Amino acid sequence: MTAPQPPARPLPPRAEFIALMAMMAASVAFSIDAMLPALSVIAADLSPADPNRAQLIVTAFLAGLGLGTLIAGPLSDSYGRRPVILAGAAIYMGGAALAITAQSLDTLLAARAVQGLGAAAFRIVALAIIRDVAAGREMARLMSFVMMVFALTPAMAPLIGAGLIALAGWRAVFAAFILFALALSTWMMLRLPEPLPPARRSRFRLRPLALAMRQVVAHPVTRRAIAVQMLAMTTLFTSLSVVQPTFDATFGRGAEFPFWFFGMALVAGSGSLVNARLVGRLGMVRMVRAALTVQVALTSLAILAWAVGLPPGPQFAVFLVWQTGVFVQAGFTLGNLNALAMAPMGEVAGMAASVTGAVATLGSVALAIPIGQQFDGTPMPAHLGVLAAVLAGLALLHGLRGTAAETV
Repeated sequence: MTAPQPPARPLPPRAEFIALMAMMAASVAFSIDAMLPALSVIAADLSPADPNRAQLIVTAFLAGLGLGTLIAGPLSDSYGRRPVILAGAAIYMGGAALAITAQSLDTLLAARAVQGLGAAAFRIVALAIIRDVAAGREMARLMSFVMMVFALTPAMAPLIGAGLIALAGWRAVFAAFILFALALSTWMMLRLPEPLPPARRSRFRLRPLALAMRQVVAHPVTRRAIAVQMLAMTTLFTSLSVVQPTFDATFGRGAEFPFWFFGMALVAGSGSLVNARLVGRLGMVRMVRAALTVQVALTSLAILAWAVGLPPGPQFAVFLVWQTGVFVQAGFTLGNLNALAMAPMGEVAGMAASVTGAVATLGSVALAIPIGQQFDGTPMPAHLGVLAAVLAGLALLHGLRGTAAETV
C-alpha cells in the first residue's frame, strides 16, 4: 500500500480534524433523525388524508443518498476532495431551501431526495480524506475517534429537531440544515487543505465504475454479503420510518419521543463498541449471525406481545426493547457485512465501495417503503416485515459457510 502523502499545508490539530470529519460523517444521521419529530406535524399539514406518506420523508432522503454514494467517491478521486464536498453542500442546501418553500408533500419528497444526493458527498468523501492522510493503525485510531463523536448525533438530533419545531415550526428544521451545511463547508474551506494533490488524482471514467459493478455482481461472496446487508438495512430503515408514528399514534407519547429516542440511541451506541472488541475473536460471519438470531427472537417476542394483547404499559416496554434491539443490530451487522462484501474486491476496492453502498442502500429503501406504508396504528406490520427480512438474511448468510468468508 502506498503511504499517504501529507497535504501542501499542515492539517488542523488532531482534535479539530477528528471533529470536522465526525461532523461530516454525522451529517446523514442528523439529516434523518432531526426530521423524525416532524413526521406527524408534516402529515397533518401536507398529507392529512394519508398520514403514512409522511414516512417517505425518511426514505426519499435515503434514496438520494444511495444514488449519491455511487458517484461521490469516484468524482472526488478525479476532481479533489474539497470541490466535491462544496458541490455536495450546495446541492444539500438547495434541497433544504426547496423544502422550506414546499407547499405539497410531493415537492417536499423531491427536496429530500436532492438533500440526500448532496449529503452523500459529506459522508463518502470524509472517509476518503481519512484514507488520504493516514494508514494502518493510525487510520483505525482516527476512525474510532470519529465514530465515537458520530455516535452522539442520532441521540441528539431528534431533541434538536423537536426544539426547532416547538419554536418555529417544521420548516425551521430545514433552515437549520442550511446553516449546518454552510458552517461545515466554511470550516472545511478555512481549515482543511486539499488532501488529494493533482498528481494523485485519476480521470473520471464510467468504464471502471461499470467494471467494478460487474465484479461486485459476479463474486458470490460479495453478492451474498450485499444482499444480507440490504436486508439488515431494511430493518433499520423500516423501524426509523415507523418509530415516531408508533410513539404518537399507538402509545400517545409523541411529545416524549425525542427523549426516549435519546436513551435508545445511547444504548445502541454500545453495539459498535462491543462488536469492535469481539469481532477479532469470533469473526464477522459469526457476529452477524448472532445479531440476526437475537433479532429474530426479539421480533418474535414483540409479535407475540401484540397477539396476546398486553396492557399499554408492558406493550410500550416491549416496543422500546425491540426498537433498541434494531439499533443495536445495526452496530453488529452493517460494518461487518460491508467488510465482507469488500474483502474479495482487491484493486477495484474504491469503486466497489461506491457500488456496494449504493446497491445496499437503494435495495433496502425499495423494501422498507412498502413495509412502512402498511402502518395501521400499531407496529405489527413493521414487526412482520422486519422478521421476514431477518429470516431471509439468516438464510443467505448460511450460504457463506464453507467459503473464505467463514474465517473472517
